[in-house]
Amino acid sequence: MYTLIVPASIPFVLLAVVMALSWWEDRILPPPVEAPAEAPVTPAAPAQLPELPGVDTALTGEVAGR
Repeated sequence: MYTLIVPASIPFVLLAVVMALSWWEDRILPPPVEAPAEAPVTPAAPAQLPELPGVDTALTGEVAGR
């Protein structure tokens, strides 16, 4: 009998835990401290990647070396 009750009750136990943690977060924890307003951050320019040699160049160098 317990082999049927325990697996069937696991979702309800997990739901109760999540609801309890939510209540605890709302009631017990102090409210979050507001951060001071700052100027919007502008993203820096993306770094330029070095150009890779073309596929044709690499293949011709390998074939010429044979």
